Amino acid sequence: MSLNETILKLVDQYNDEAVEIRHHLHKYPELSGKEFETSKYLKEFMTNLGYEIEEVARDERSGGTGFTATLDTGRPGKTIGLRTDIDALPVQETEDNLAQKRLVRSENDGAMHACGHDGHMTTLLYTAKIIKEIEDQLSGKIIFIFEEGEEIGTGIAAMLKHLEGRGIDAIYGNHLASFLDVGKVSANVGPVMAAVAVIDFEIIGKGGHGSRPDLSINPLFAGVDILNSISTAWNNQLNVEETVTLGITQFNAGTANNVFADKAKIAGSLRYFNVEEGTKAYEMLMRIANGVAAVHNCTINEEKVSGPQTVPVLNDEALALQVRSGVEELFPGSFAEDVKWYASETFSHYSKIAPSVFSFVGIKNEELGSGAEHHNDYFDMDDASLKYAIGTMVKFTADYLAN
Repeated sequence: MSLNETILKLVDQYNDEAVEIRHHLHKYPELSGKEFETSKYLKEFMTNLGYEIEEVARDERSGGTGFTATLDTGRPGKTIGLRTDIDALPVQETEDNLAQKRLVRSENDGAMHACGHDGHMTTLLYTAKIIKEIEDQLSGKIIFIFEEGEEIGTGIAAMLKHLEGRGIDAIYGNHLASFLDVGKVSANVGPVMAAVAVIDFEIIGKGGHGSRPDLSINPLFAGVDILNSISTAWNNQLNVEETVTLGITQFNAGTANNVFADKAKIAGSLRYFNVEEGTKAYEMLMRIANGVAAVHNCTINEEKVSGPQTVPVLNDEALALQVRSGVEELFPGSFAEDVKWYASETFSHYSKIAPSVFSFVGIKNEELGSGAEHHNDYFDMDDASLKYAIGTMVKFTADYLAN
């Protein structure tokens, strides 16, 4: 039996198990930096397979839930990193998806795997299980990377420090994609996900009684003018050939109808592929915020975690072509061309450690009701996608480390 046939056989053999594990992980989501039970569950699974667990040391931002698991084949060769994220989102899950009642639903109130991280974890666990079965055909080392807090970026710095000096030659990750049909996989060369700059600032005014606006400084009006000025500048001051998306998601001020608040909050994000233009856009935004606030006798307090956070996810050419070749061998006709996503990922930082590649695996199935946007309370995935996610990761690993 060829290696490809063995991989497909094992993927099918473990499919029901993998679906069951994915459902378990979906039922018990935990928020970023608080993935204590999730981390414990994942460690037990990997330990039972015989992998060596190493905790990632905490830093000032992480919660201490990240870890790695390593397999050394005992034969000289390359070292590859395979990565998953493990956190969920503060979203209250609906009972239905886009078409029907869900097969599985979160049992943790106010938390939901609304971005597919339950599927990512399952993919890595069953890649690890299958790798154990074909270990004798591989050389070198595999480091399985379980990154905490991806959604808010709290675990990446600690993980990068943990991985330094380990001689990693390549790092692979994947992301389930609601905009791709089940059975489609993509890993194009070059930029595939956008960079992000976080918008998070307070407008500081002066609170007071609602009857005397002249004795207060109302930050709400300053906020309205800031938002209007930003939207005008977006059309007139940025390069129209270099897209920078403006996503304002919060504008909060006050809690009572007869009280002027002393501050208001504006938050959101920018997404872009051109780092220079994205940086320019963020600096322009904050210049406008400070200038308009001053007109209203307000000041701006820019939060510590704001500004540019990541670079675009850039796929190494050789690694991306290897993913494509593997997909075409295992799942002929499944590779999707020219796929870019304006979402952002901490996976972009792994290129500081080694050449990296990030693939997208489709989960959209209109009949089942999956295909809602990520970070949405209607988000759901088709479990049939696990076959493609696991198969692609195992195939890439095997090709990279084959004797």
